[in-house]
Amino acid sequence: MTQVFHIHPDNPQLRLVRHAVEIIQNGGIVAYPTDSAYALGCHIGDKGALDKIRQIRELDKNHNFTLMCRDLSELGAYALVNNSTFRLLKSNTPGPFTFILQATKQVPRRLQNPKRKTVGLRIPDNNIAMAILEELGEPMMSVTLILPGDDMPLSDPELIYDKLKNRIDLVIDGGPCSLEPTTIVDFQNNEPIVTREGRGLFKE
Repeated sequence: MTQVFHIHPDNPQLRLVRHAVEIIQNGGIVAYPTDSAYALGCHIGDKGALDKIRQIRELDKNHNFTLMCRDLSELGAYALVNNSTFRLLKSNTPGPFTFILQATKQVPRRLQNPKRKTVGLRIPDNNIAMAILEELGEPMMSVTLILPGDDMPLSDPELIYDKLKNRIDLVIDGGPCSLEPTTIVDFQNNEPIVTREGRGLFKE
């Protein structure tokens, strides 16, 4: 049965945040707000939850999943980043960006692009998302909540509940989000290429 937590967007209630983290740690799938659209999240090490998200989104094996990180030091543990790339990341985070970077050995292979060995990484500028990540103490596997056949992400928590009840474990109602997904910046050969224009304006 899908639960709904109403969490304040400016001052997230710690009791509810801790309960949400318990659900994630126990293999649950959570719909939560970010600084772009709502997203689906699960524990980084839970293959079963990841497979369920693949089914909900109808994603193929080449999809780049995203690790939601608390800060650049955490991001650096999961991606190979040189000095110039680090400076670009620092000037654009936190914010509505997904960075495609070469994954380190700490990233589970099932989260990597099988051909390029890349992973998406992101530091969100959202109080609820950051509170969850702080309490979790590690990155969270995440993907934008765009359902099959839709052009835009879901941004209304009530609609998310109606469409996904009994398919996910928790909807965090933090109010409406943007209808725009993140801007995707792919660091191919350490050179940034914007492959999707979204909410963020990338500063080079």
